Amino acid sequence: MLDDKPKGNGLWKHFLVGAFLIVVAVAGGTSVAAFHEVHRVVKAFAANPRIDVGQELAQADPGKPQTIMLIGSDKRAKTANDYESGNGRSDTIILIRMDPSKKVTALLSIPRDLKVPIPGHGVGKINAAYSFGGAKLTLETVKSITGLRINHVINTDFSGFVDAINQLGCVYLDIDRKYFNSGLGFDSYAAINLQPGYQRLCGRNALSYVRFRHTDSDIVRAARQQALLSEMKQQIGIGKVFSNRAKLLDIFGKATQSDIRGEAQVLRLIKLAAGVAGKPVQEIQFTGPGVNISAVGPGGESYVYAPPTTIHQLAREFLGVEPIQSSTTTPKKKTTKRKHKRGNTDASIGLVDASSAGRTQALQVVAGFTNTSKSIPIFYPRKMPADGGGPQSPPRAYELRTAGLKKFAAYRIVFKAHDVGQYWGVQGLAWKTPPILKPPYTTRHIRGRVYYIYTEGNATRRIAWKTKDAVYWVENTLSAELTPAQMLSIATSVGTLG
Repeated sequence: MLDDKPKGNGLWKHFLVGAFLIVVAVAGGTSVAAFHEVHRVVKAFAANPRIDVGQELAQADPGKPQTIMLIGSDKRAKTANDYESGNGRSDTIILIRMDPSKKVTALLSIPRDLKVPIPGHGVGKINAAYSFGGAKLTLETVKSITGLRINHVINTDFSGFVDAINQLGCVYLDIDRKYFNSGLGFDSYAAINLQPGYQRLCGRNALSYVRFRHTDSDIVRAARQQALLSEMKQQIGIGKVFSNRAKLLDIFGKATQSDIRGEAQVLRLIKLAAGVAGKPVQEIQFTGPGVNISAVGPGGESYVYAPPTTIHQLAREFLGVEPIQSSTTTPKKKTTKRKHKRGNTDASIGLVDASSAGRTQALQVVAGFTNTSKSIPIFYPRKMPADGGGPQSPPRAYELRTAGLKKFAAYRIVFKAHDVGQYWGVQGLAWKTPPILKPPYTTRHIRGRVYYIYTEGNATRRIAWKTKDAVYWVENTLSAELTPAQMLSIATSVGTLG
């Protein structure tokens, strides 16, 4: 069942409840400020012992920007099969920048396998800093490599993630491909069996999805986590957060430790959250000159490498000092009418013919619909990147169930892209108003059809179109590997079986 909670001490640790609640606050506009029971928030932050980070934190004046570091460790419960003594390692490190003077709220995920100098311990993967010295050494390491001033640290064991997701009614996500891990033996906490396509995920499945790391990279995993944060921000509004505030604060308090104490600090954060309310979340992907997500050491160990200059560049983008090159921007909704330019040939933008492979996938979707009570017309891709891996069979024909238990015919055709863990695809859905297709977007009128274009910075996230029967879209890879020109060409040349 989608809303299953983990049994015992199974899947209970692994997502940033702290990040989740802060982003929800941003999404809610004045949701945190509307609580009015500031003492409840103060109590939640004080539920666990104060986190010890020494004198490493910077002080911020009231109303000024703040950078918050969110840490999630992979520490197991003592009753778990894979329990080990000690601190564990940092499973996830995310920086959040709340700056009322900027148009966006920035997120930067630091790869857990990034090889860096760890103060007092030589060179190693950044997640080992937590094992050596907990949140304090992790903070020192992040400050050292980025040069950033960090104002607060929130450390979580993720115990509240499943409850928090379910409390808020779950979240609709676009799942790019099949995710499977049996969870047998030592890795039982990572069990997952998700099929591709747009669907509603509740706590346990959402947790497994963002934690998955068996056949992709640390960069892709971070992109999944940030995608979930963005979708939660879009879908969860003031009313839902406010009506669930007591339960959410209880979950937050039990699942986290932080340096935040007292009414003054809490009020500053509340006012800051209100100041950035309604602004889009800008996701900065950990990419740039010299970044190698699959570097191999002399002993055969794998890690992520990034030159110091690139890390500092990402830090400047995170602060908004320089234009964001690799992250989310959200344009205002507008409509333009332009003729489709044919200046680019398929070869010049790196596309090849995929008509035969796409049609075969579409026929398999038709066959799949014979096992469901409903179907929709099938659109399929007739082009694909020349350096991609082709279709990932079989495609999926299914019924999407909404929170209101309505059923809609749906299908997903999945294509492999060039890089490890990167997949793109075509989605069809009889539900004509899914949350993923809400504004903002831009529109293009091409050959009698209106295309809705959703962008992230310089990248195109998805391109959608509508018919009388359904909505359809081409979805880019998690890290937006397909170029805008490729996305538009694929979307405008899709074939149909009628």
